[in-house]
Amino acid sequence: MCQSLVSKVAQSQQLQSVAAPEVLSLFEDWMEELENEVLSLAKQRGAADPAGLAEELGLSRSGMVFLITKLQNEDKL
Repeated sequence: MCQSLVSKVAQSQQLQSVAAPEVLSLFEDWMEELENEVLSLAKQRGAADPAGLAEELGLSRSGMVFLITKLQNEDKL
């Protein structure tokens, strides 16, 4: 489920056309909080271990790989 939700971020134009602005805003806030948690944990551990981070945050491994890749592509991680 998480990966499905995260995948929607990459398709924000499509999501905006079907989601109420309030829902989209909540989703974007959730994603930002999740990214901040990933960054914080990765800094504490000194590495971004997808399996460990996924387990700690209650996400799927593939969803965590997506987030780590996204943060790396944005030069945040």
